[in-house]
Amino acid sequence: MTKVPVEAAVSAWRQIPCFLLVLGAFLAPVLAEDEPTPEKKTYGTRVGEGVGREQMWPAPTAVDWAKPVLLRFQRTWEDALAVSRETGKPILCCINMDGEIASEHYAGVRYREPEIAELYKPYVCVIASVYRHAPRDYDDQGRRILCPRFGSVTCGEHIAIEPILFEKFLDGQRVAPRHIMVDLDGNEIFDAFYVNDTAGVFDQIRDGPEKVPPPRPETVRGDRPLVERVASRHIDDREAVESAYEGGDEATRRQLLEAAAKSASAAPLDLVRLAVFGLDVEAAKLAREALAKTDTPAATELISDALQAPLADAERAALIGALKRLGGASSLARWLAGVHGGLAASPDLVDAEAWEEARRTGTYPAPVRSEDPLVLRAEDAARAAEIRPEDPAPRLDFAEATLALALETARTYAANPRRGEKVAAHLFTDARRAALEAESLGATGWRPDSVLALSAYYAGDLPEAYTRAEAAMRTLPPGLGDWQSMALVTVFAESRWKAIKQAVRDNKEWPPAYLADLDAAYSILRKHPLGTDDQVTWHYELLMWLGAGAKAIGVLHDGIERFRDSAALHQRLREHVVGRRGPAGLEQVYASLLEQYDDPARLAAYAGLASILAGDHYRRRRDFEQALAAYTRGIALYERAIAAHEAHAEGGTLAIALTLGARARVHYELGDDTAALADILSSYARGPSMAGTRDGMNVTPGETGQMLLARMKTADEAAAARLEEALSKLDQDLLVPDAGLMGDGGR
Repeated sequence: MTKVPVEAAVSAWRQIPCFLLVLGAFLAPVLAEDEPTPEKKTYGTRVGEGVGREQMWPAPTAVDWAKPVLLRFQRTWEDALAVSRETGKPILCCINMDGEIASEHYAGVRYREPEIAELYKPYVCVIASVYRHAPRDYDDQGRRILCPRFGSVTCGEHIAIEPILFEKFLDGQRVAPRHIMVDLDGNEIFDAFYVNDTAGVFDQIRDGPEKVPPPRPETVRGDRPLVERVASRHIDDREAVESAYEGGDEATRRQLLEAAAKSASAAPLDLVRLAVFGLDVEAAKLAREALAKTDTPAATELISDALQAPLADAERAALIGALKRLGGASSLARWLAGVHGGLAASPDLVDAEAWEEARRTGTYPAPVRSEDPLVLRAEDAARAAEIRPEDPAPRLDFAEATLALALETARTYAANPRRGEKVAAHLFTDARRAALEAESLGATGWRPDSVLALSAYYAGDLPEAYTRAEAAMRTLPPGLGDWQSMALVTVFAESRWKAIKQAVRDNKEWPPAYLADLDAAYSILRKHPLGTDDQVTWHYELLMWLGAGAKAIGVLHDGIERFRDSAALHQRLREHVVGRRGPAGLEQVYASLLEQYDDPARLAAYAGLASILAGDHYRRRRDFEQALAAYTRGIALYERAIAAHEAHAEGGTLAIALTLGARARVHYELGDDTAALADILSSYARGPSMAGTRDGMNVTPGETGQMLLARMKTADEAAAARLEEALSKLDQDLLVPDAGLMGDGGR
């Protein structure tokens, strides 16, 4: 055998890799065509045969809701834009709603799953929902109260961002759930809604970052000094700075507040709020000084909140001055500057204290409701005017009697309102003519002015009405209890309110006494013998808007004491109390009212509604046991109302049916299908027409029944058959998803 020299063999072997490389270069394209492209991981569920809405988007359970939300949402749209520019990441707008099946699934299940949360990390995320889940956004010491549904934002923040997204991206369609990707130039990359399965949505979220340039390298935020992080808009930095303030010593707090004062463009207002309402007196003063110097309109509401506390005159003046300065760019700031100036002023024309003193010491006859005495009075005055043509008194009496007759025509001609309008117009004209004649004969003071004000008002001549009402108020005697005085004070109050609004439109300041007059006028009307609950409601809302919450709640309690069955006043009471004392405080207030007045016929139904509202609030924060207890109390109170007065039978029964449906939903989320079945069947039996009505959490008894049926079919066939039979007896239109409702974006 011939031996090959070692050197030659090595040389030959060295040529092989080169040959293979050349061959590979020719074969690579051919081989690549045959290689399968690696499939991307699929998240969520694909739509398939037999997969219904309930299986595609199973409702979250109590265990699901107890998990933390893993998505990190920026607090405001401005924050999101700033963070997007800083990081180079696109924005992902998440839109959600309560009660809608797919939205519930995203909020309660998907947003809390680590694997799904990873899909959202390449984005700067914001969340929008118009529903409130926590009673308020801040506690009494200025600390943030996070939304229990979405985690990193307050309810006020996810509510405030919704109209911004609606205007920019929603194309006039309020649909949820919805996910919209926006690049750094503000362009929509995708808009995922009306997608039939979760996998379709997550595919777009997964692939979205590939459609835009890669983000800049992430910085480690925790390595930066805290003082530098004060100016950042990123949620992580904001939380770190606020946590450091709350846990820091005096020097740290001062250092952070001084940095905040220099960061007006980033508006670290929640940090400043902690100082304004915190227990550190010096820090609060420093924070108010910073607010007094701020140039960002975003600080307007915080300045207004700071003005609610007792302050030295100099501090109050400085903060009001800041509102006036910000008023150049913010109509709200301009308005609030006038409000706080007016609250500190004295009334010009209305002496509420004198009216209250006269009311306490005076007596009032029962109001005249019959037409006949008015007719006789007008006829007597007309005869007296003929006998004494130069005397203004009988003409003035005739003018007032004719005015009263004009206002009775709506009731007199109830069967023929068009005829009544014509008669009233003639009577108002007669009243005005007689008052002017009395004035020409020497009559002066509030009586002719009030007749002329009211006849002009009802004839539609508002400028004349307001001018005459102001003149009449200057001499109106305190303590009058007739209709004329009540109507006059009402027209005067309206004139002051419209004068303030016109000044705002014209970008002008109004006299502070205008607001003081308005407040005093409604204080009179609240206790006037002929005052109404509508007037109390208006006064309360005025005070609340002005920020005078303590005074407003006093007005509300006075109004409910007098108008105990006013639905409008009870609605305001519920809203006020639950926002400040939470659901437990709301139930306590109504328990006290029932005990104080012992009037279940008028109060038990409102107390029941309060307990049901409390149950909804407990449910929003996933305190399911408390929700069940509150719903049970609400049902018992409605039963008490029905027993107290038959007028509550129909409405009370329907309210109980809806509440049984709500309680069934809680049992369902707790996994107690037996209790859920009992309640939902009771709901259908008590009020079958309520199966399609949405409760306070935007869920219908029909939807709960369908959810429960889907789960019971695999667990308890006999129970499922009972439920299916009950559902079949309902009006099937009530079980169809409400296409007109904002939602169903996960179809």
